[in-house]
Amino acid sequence: MLQNALSFIVLLGVLVTVHELGHFLVAKACGVKVLKFSIGFGPKLIGFTKGETEYQIALLPLGGFVKMAGDLPHEELSPEEASRGFLAQPPWKRGLIVLAGPAFNLIFPVLIYFFVFLGPHQATSTLVGSVSPGMPAAAAGIRPGDRIMSVDGEPVRTFDDMVDAFVGRFERPIDIVVERDGKPQTVKVTPVKVVDSSPIDTVERGKIGVESVSRPTLVGVPPGSIAEQAGLRTFDRVLAVNGVPVRDEARLHQAVDKHPEGTPLELSVRRLEPVQVGAVAGRLPQVLKVTVPKQAGEGLAALGAESADPYVATVAPGSAAAKAGLRPGDRLVSIDGTPVESFHQFATRLNALKEQPFTLTWRGAGGERTEKVAQAPLETVDGMGNPSKPVVLGVLNWDIRLADRPVLDEVTVHMGPGAALKEAALVVPKIVGQMVKVIGGLFVGSVPLSTVGGPIMMYQMAAKSAEQGLDTFLNLMAIISINLGVMNLLPIPVLDGFHLLSAAWEGIRRRPIPVRVREVANMVGLALLIMLMLLAVSNDVMR
Repeated sequence: MLQNALSFIVLLGVLVTVHELGHFLVAKACGVKVLKFSIGFGPKLIGFTKGETEYQIALLPLGGFVKMAGDLPHEELSPEEASRGFLAQPPWKRGLIVLAGPAFNLIFPVLIYFFVFLGPHQATSTLVGSVSPGMPAAAAGIRPGDRIMSVDGEPVRTFDDMVDAFVGRFERPIDIVVERDGKPQTVKVTPVKVVDSSPIDTVERGKIGVESVSRPTLVGVPPGSIAEQAGLRTFDRVLAVNGVPVRDEARLHQAVDKHPEGTPLELSVRRLEPVQVGAVAGRLPQVLKVTVPKQAGEGLAALGAESADPYVATVAPGSAAAKAGLRPGDRLVSIDGTPVESFHQFATRLNALKEQPFTLTWRGAGGERTEKVAQAPLETVDGMGNPSKPVVLGVLNWDIRLADRPVLDEVTVHMGPGAALKEAALVVPKIVGQMVKVIGGLFVGSVPLSTVGGPIMMYQMAAKSAEQGLDTFLNLMAIISINLGVMNLLPIPVLDGFHLLSAAWEGIRRRPIPVRVREVANMVGLALLIMLMLLAVSNDVMR
């Protein structure tokens, strides 16, 4: 608890200091007398005076201020200090002083990201862990164990680099260079188009159906199959074949290929049996022995089974899938007449359909069933308690990451000072653009007001990011700093944006905004801020 509180104080304290330091330094540079520099509000905890300025840390850390001489219309100054008052400065100087706070909040993240990117860091490599059947990569012959070296002539080192390389590249053949057995090979792949949509952005990218994690040996058991007769169940995890450990599907191929057809294969399998203790339900792993004669085919087919990938593991209550009658353990058969070979392929098709109706065939305990269904908005809540209503069918397959927690193949990426600065300078404007879209979405209603968070949400985010490491904490600090900078530039009374607008007005019109207009605007702005604070705190409590 103490560590969480300390993380929150450090996060907020640094960001407030950066903002107020901008006002302070530019005010000093413009010759304005600064009376007080305060981090926090309320009673002073510690402080000292140096020169003509008092520096202090106050009790309440939710903000800070720079008190300048002559920053109130009716404030009286001595004749020798009259020229050093804030309001006595020409409009362009006042504009610079006001702009400096938000500007520092927008420049500071560049510095943060520079140090985050600088030097060596680990990233997931482009080693292919699994290939989804029915997807372009499988059709092109890409295999688990291949390492993707370039996409359409663009070199890639990390899995994120590879995903980004497919932005705007889809529905046309492209060259992909893979390294296999130490030798480069070029394959032609035609990525399918997927659209990643959110309230702040829509990105069209290609998808070929590869994952960085290797696929564990989870079996799908068709009714009446040899696997079912031997006692296997869908979602059983094969641990060993005739005493030979198998970590993934590639090792399973090696373990069964050396045995002739008809040979008894003793399988060690892990099965998650449902258990319930009082009101708490869960699954208890059990290791069982199952013997099955080797069948024709390779891998799982040699066990008389198939991949568990196209089988439904969970169905969200109240979803379109639940209303249509899908149940956990059902096998997806076809969508609009096209056979479903992998869940990846199925999800890509759903992404393109959005809310358009389609014909879905699946196989359950009662046999095959075909229904006309359509995806629909489903209310969900993320880890921070933020609700959203994405358009989904409401089914998921077994998350292969939960089956074994496999170790991802990583590469060390080293970034020098020049490259780190360039990357930081590119990422900050991108985040600023996203922030502007979010704020605009709040006004037009495309972003729900329930996403607005206050001090409690910030406290939770600071605590979580601190637990995940310094880089994650610094990333959060950069994002919130950008948020503060953008928000303060809004032309709302009480915020820096309105004072900047006032300076611009006076510079153009050669006279200040009328006092009565300013007073009314300040009251409206204060009311808006109070409403926003109440909304944020209310959302925090609801979460």
